[in-house]
Amino acid sequence: MKTLSRQKSFARRSFLQLGAAGLVATALPLRAAADAADADAAIREIFGDKPLNEGRVSVKLPPIAENGNSVAITVAAESLMSPDDYVRRIAIISPRNPIAEVAVFKLGPRAGKAEISTRIRMAGTQRIRAVAELSDGTLWHGSASTVVTLAACLIG
Repeated sequence: MKTLSRQKSFARRSFLQLGAAGLVATALPLRAAADAADADAAIREIFGDKPLNEGRVSVKLPPIAENGNSVAITVAAESLMSPDDYVRRIAIISPRNPIAEVAVFKLGPRAGKAEISTRIRMAGTQRIRAVAELSDGTLWHGSASTVVTLAACLIG
């Protein structure tokens, strides 16, 4: 009788441990995110090995985003937007999303203003980077951070 009772107790304990482990595994999402090295690699893939200069690019994000599925972002680059001085491309890079390259926008002198506004998905609190390539080939970058209370872009 004692053996049967021990077997039931052992089986119940094993079942509870297995259930708890499964609950923890489903509660913790798999880390399917890029990192800083992936973000740097994405920038090199888009623009090559040109040096990045700090400044001339501003990134505006809300200080807190309640939902990472749709976060408003505005990126502006300082440029006259004339035939001799304009922004060719603006790239938005997210170091924590599964794919670091969020978007690349192509511009020209007829755009009138080197500014884009859109909404992006974010896989949690992070610093978003933006890189602008000017018509002279120079690269400029800026960044901004936001706190995301409900993350998106998670694979699991």
